[in-house]
Order: sequence, then structure tokens, then C-alpha cells
Amino acid sequence: MNTSRALRTSLAVCALATLPLSTSFAIDETPAVRAEIPFANHGGIRDWAADRERGLWVQALNKQWYYATFMGPCNGLNFAHSLAFDTRPVGTFDRWSTVIVPGRQRCVIQKLVPSDGPKAEEASPPA
Repeated sequence: MNTSRALRTSLAVCALATLPLSTSFAIDETPAVRAEIPFANHGGIRDWAADRERGLWVQALNKQWYYATFMGPCNGLNFAHSLAFDTRPVGTFDRWSTVIVPGRQRCVIQKLVPSDGPKAEEASPPA
């Protein structure tokens, strides 16, 4: 194989490698919204409501609601009387925080987004 043919073959392979594998993959092109509750470690969280064991609505002092989804089920969240919010090291409740269900487990947040808050029939109020 001569060098010009080898070069054309290499360029063709590189061009094909940049094409998408399939159009069936959904790409989330929504701009990332940086949701956070500042000063959560100093009373910045006003209220919360469990969404069974899959998520949590959290209300900031300014009455803005956020919805946190977890990496997996958060066992015991639906029946918890209290929660601890681990906001280390900055004190801001955000995508990097965790929620601790006393006597159960630490639940790692996967995503935190602004929300309208829980609807009365959806939320499980803290007992």
C-alpha cells in the first residue's frame, strides 16, 4: 500500500469515527441549571417532603422548592421523622450533598433541580 492510499484510508477511518453510532440515542441538550441552597448548614433549609424513597423536595428559606433525586432508593426516607443534610465542605445543599436518614443510611444525590414543590397527594409529610 502506498503512503497516499494509507493516508486516505486513515482519514476515512477518522471521519467515520466522528459520526454518531446511532440516532436512537437521546442527547440531553438542556442547559445545566446549577441548583443549590446556600447556607444550608446554617438554617438555609426551611422544609422538606419525601417522594417515597426515590426523591426529596427541599424548600429553601426564600420558599423556592427543589427536587433531589438519589443514586438509588433511599431506604426509610418515606417514614423518617427527621433528616440530616450533609453539605460539606461548603455548606451549600447541591448536587454534591447527601441526605442522612437517621438509623438507616446516607443517600447520595444524583440531581438537584428547581421545582414547583410537592403536590398534596404526592408528598409524604414528615410524621
